[in-house]
Amino acid sequence: MAFFARPQSTAVRISQPTDDPEPRRDTVQRQCRNIVIYGHCKYQDKGCQYFHPPPDAPASPPPTAALSAHAINAPIFVPKAAAVTHDDYDEFSYTAADAAAVDDLTSGGYYDDSQYQYVPPYDPNGIDSLYLHPPPFLRQPLNYLLYTPSLPDDSSTNTHFIPPASQLRQHLQSQSESIRTVAPPGLPDECQGYHSFVPLEPTSGERRKLGNWYSTVYRAIRVSDGRPYALRRIENYRLMHQSAFSAIELWSSIRHPSIVPVQEAFTTKAFNDNSLLVSYAYFPDAQTLYDVHFKSINGAPPPPPPSSVPPSAGRRTRGPSDPASEMEPQNSVIPERTLWSYIVQIASAIKKVHETGNPVRMIDATKILVTGQNRIRISSCGIIDLLMHNSLTLQQSIEYNSTLLQEDLTLFGRLVFSLSCGTIHAWTAPQFQKSLDWMTRWYQPDLKSVALYLISKPGVHKLKTIDHLMEMIRPKVQAEMEEALLATDRLQQDLLSELENARLVRLLCKFGFINERPEFALEPRWSETGDRYIIKLFRDYVFHQVDEHGNPIVNMSHVLTCLNKLDAGSEEKVMLVSRDDTSCLVVSYKEIKACMEGAFR
Repeated sequence: MAFFARPQSTAVRISQPTDDPEPRRDTVQRQCRNIVIYGHCKYQDKGCQYFHPPPDAPASPPPTAALSAHAINAPIFVPKAAAVTHDDYDEFSYTAADAAAVDDLTSGGYYDDSQYQYVPPYDPNGIDSLYLHPPPFLRQPLNYLLYTPSLPDDSSTNTHFIPPASQLRQHLQSQSESIRTVAPPGLPDECQGYHSFVPLEPTSGERRKLGNWYSTVYRAIRVSDGRPYALRRIENYRLMHQSAFSAIELWSSIRHPSIVPVQEAFTTKAFNDNSLLVSYAYFPDAQTLYDVHFKSINGAPPPPPPSSVPPSAGRRTRGPSDPASEMEPQNSVIPERTLWSYIVQIASAIKKVHETGNPVRMIDATKILVTGQNRIRISSCGIIDLLMHNSLTLQQSIEYNSTLLQEDLTLFGRLVFSLSCGTIHAWTAPQFQKSLDWMTRWYQPDLKSVALYLISKPGVHKLKTIDHLMEMIRPKVQAEMEEALLATDRLQQDLLSELENARLVRLLCKFGFINERPEFALEPRWSETGDRYIIKLFRDYVFHQVDEHGNPIVNMSHVLTCLNKLDAGSEEKVMLVSRDDTSCLVVSYKEIKACMEGAFR
């Protein structure tokens, strides 16, 4: 007996029908097959078109005479369930055996896989096939898609550290563009493993100094890892002691979220002079506190609070009856919540460095970067230690560091005064009393207490410490931690929305690996026959459609819709037509996905 073999292709040839089609063999006089197999038909009164004998009449045996030539070579019929007989027929009864019998008849799975000589590489009936031993269907990669339930959506709100989703996406796109800025001419092509130098500060006109030396910050790409870094260059500096690099080694081991990490330092003559370069982590589109809060004011002192209005602690808004509402600019006042955030982040960074026994020495508005919404980081750390390196004894070094630790807190207090009053000279003697009145009017008393503690002179027997400051601002540290956790939740929500954004790229990559492989034309596993032919026709259906005039159809919606249905393994049918229009295939996206997975493996 001939074995049943699965055809390699399900192509249906399109031909013109004849004038006298062959009459159908199945007529209403043919006895229902359910009566022959199971003894009853539950669809007898529900539209079944075959003949149903009366219940009391004996079932006629299946005809054995007048068999056609095609019936002789027909495969053996193996029923899925044993025949079930009922003594009393109940048209409303519906057992598990009945359900299995109906499923067998409607699914078309009449044959047992044990008589197949060829095991198919995929299951044409999908995951719910009724084969006795279906082959395993491996998902590669995991088919999570975008239908996964997400966290509570609060992406439209503005938190302390994270802007709304639309602004966050725009900010990230701007950062990506800044990383790929083209290097201007006139700079070294390569220097100590760095290339593509782009200045981040003005190189002419009014320039800033670092101590007694002019300095410029560049963005450059390191050859070893291909990542961008920020290099601060000190011009016309000659290194006298090789031991000065020990300060950079110390700072490279310090990691804190409010400190820009230090990478390395080296000297070079690539800029046509003796230059010192210190490499730091690069944060695109970062601005200094000076550029954000002081540059537009040009260092002007704050207007004094009017004597006719009594100061109110912590009041930051004025009513229409306030006579000073038109005298004082509103945009020059930093919100108190933002100011406390700055204080907590800087204090946390200072504590981290002071625990190592070393000073920061960079508590300055021109050296603190704003890298995000209310996120600041202390930059240029370690470079002053390198520039002012001198050989001191151990005892002298300890005393010197103790003095510098107190100087860090004093610089911190001056910065708090400057940020609170909107002027860089708010802590000086001519402006000191006006600054205190300003802080009393606009902020809570505890902010002024912190600023006065930091700027005060240390006592003979009691020095200022960063631990005492952290104890003073402990409630603000707790609020900062809560805001940081909310920012983490927001970032997780935004990341979840982009979790499967590469799934369509993976599909396109698989198409590229499978299609158009002429070197495997004679290889049955790779040639464009069978599964590979289906994938080729589907590729033409997605990308190579034309209109009635033969012009290419460029429709991204059609492409994305088809790829999403393919990735999901939809049961929807699609008709694929060959390039010569002589044959067509009607397959589901689920079958196409199985074909592609099998061909890719």
